Amino acid sequence: MKSLLLLMAAVAICLVAGCAGVKTYEDEGQAIDIGVNQQFVIALGSNRTTGYSWQASYDETMLELVNGKSEYKEEAKQGLVGAGGIECFRFEALKTGRTEITLVYEQPWKGGGIGETKVFTIHIR
Repeated sequence: MKSLLLLMAAVAICLVAGCAGVKTYEDEGQAIDIGVNQQFVIALGSNRTTGYSWQASYDETMLELVNGKSEYKEEAKQGLVGAGGIECFRFEALKTGRTEITLVYEQPWKGGGIGETKVFTIHIR
């Protein structure tokens, strides 16, 4: 039930954020098969009110980060700790091949404190 609500929220947020018509992924087990010059979005639950956010690392010769957006519930916008949202990363495929995107959920200023790591595999045709 929680993952269904998260998926619905991710889709709604990405539509609002201008991602209409772009395939959205939230599960690192999903196959991302994309053509050159096509875009896709990775949307993950996030809670910046705790200081944690997703940090992306990827091969910049294979992918371009077009946009990174965060959308949060109204409670989070008002500073209520514990009120989360979604972080959306929109990428464009630059050339054919196989690559990975590693997303680490951490408090960046601490130089660690990793909460979770997700690795997405992308096949660019």
